[in-house]
Amino acid sequence: MKKKLASLSLLLLTFAASAQNMTTMSAKPAVDQAEYNKWSLELNGGVNKPVRTITPGYSTETLNFFHGDLGVRYMFSPKFGLKLDVGYDQFKERKDTPDFESRYVRASLQGVINVGRALNFETWTNTIGILAHGGFGVSQISTETGPGGQDYMAHGIAGLTGQIRLSNRVALTGDLTGIVNGRQNWNFDGMGNTTTGSFDGVLLNASVGLTVYLGKNTKHADWVGEEDRYKELEGRVSTIETGLIDSDKDGVADLYDLEPNTVSGVAVNTKGQSIDNNQNGVPDELESYLEKTYGQNGKGATNNTVEELINGGYVNVYFDFNSSKPTNASLSGVDFLVKYLKNNPGKSADIIGYADEIGNTSYNTELSRKRAEAVKQVAINAGIDASRLNVIANGEDTSVNKNSKEARQIVRRVTFQVK
Repeated sequence: MKKKLASLSLLLLTFAASAQNMTTMSAKPAVDQAEYNKWSLELNGGVNKPVRTITPGYSTETLNFFHGDLGVRYMFSPKFGLKLDVGYDQFKERKDTPDFESRYVRASLQGVINVGRALNFETWTNTIGILAHGGFGVSQISTETGPGGQDYMAHGIAGLTGQIRLSNRVALTGDLTGIVNGRQNWNFDGMGNTTTGSFDGVLLNASVGLTVYLGKNTKHADWVGEEDRYKELEGRVSTIETGLIDSDKDGVADLYDLEPNTVSGVAVNTKGQSIDNNQNGVPDELESYLEKTYGQNGKGATNNTVEELINGGYVNVYFDFNSSKPTNASLSGVDFLVKYLKNNPGKSADIIGYADEIGNTSYNTELSRKRAEAVKQVAINAGIDASRLNVIANGEDTSVNKNSKEARQIVRRVTFQVK
């Protein structure tokens, strides 16, 4: 009898282990298709220099304050994107020249090429990048001195932005940009008419600023190189190769198997789950074997056998490190106990909590109590009266090598004694 019980115990233990690993396999996340962030905000400030369409006798400083720029950018890939930005420039006279004050505002839509990624900068640096940008927009010059008033025009814009990555969320930037206005009627000083034809005012900007990356992923497209893409592709291939393995030889590949460690020889459905039509937590074929071997008409002795298995420690509920919440897969252990108690209303159970040896002993004792209380609450919610359940906090289980991660997982558990 004991030898048969041991063999049956091994079968049930294997079944419990399959449930323990079920979540690990079925919960594997699919490879994130958006593996990098695509949105960013850009803020820059600096100087400007109008180099054409200034009225004779009027002049600005060589580096004229103030220039400001605010933009939002979206990268379709690590190499190409679009940005919409607005800019503001203010012009004032140079010392010892006639007074004037004017303002220039613009809105531009620009294409962005990530030169750093196109030239594979990642092969020698992960902190320096270059963006080239260019496009078109609309702009306005306004002045409160002279006859200029307001002048509206179109413009072309192009520039280069150097980047220094400070973190995965922020980059320091330095930008040089040139703007050419079309059909500009008044000079930048607002004091006279332009005379240079269709393409009139030319404005240069130099600025420094910050780029803030938005999104839930670790990296932004600005810093995703070919090496990152290859790693992501290798991950996908590895997932497929691993997923096509049939670990438990039940005819269902692990990728689609919701129960990847089914007891050998037990019938499964199309999802790889052992068939349990009466929903009592034991595969039908294993239950049939128990009843035929030990039961009178397949009944009473089976209950005795199940009780011996429970009291022998073959039915457990497991927990992650420092957690008092049962792992989803191991909830089948609670279900096993619940069904036994429902079928045997005269029985009660001790719910015994354990912890591994990592951490303070008194803390681990309290953690083992919380684990037992959590399992008790699950059983109560499943319809078992609280008076039939007794919580025991056994604290640390020192029976395994505390330096082994796998061994510690085994002892972070709740076990049962029915009586």
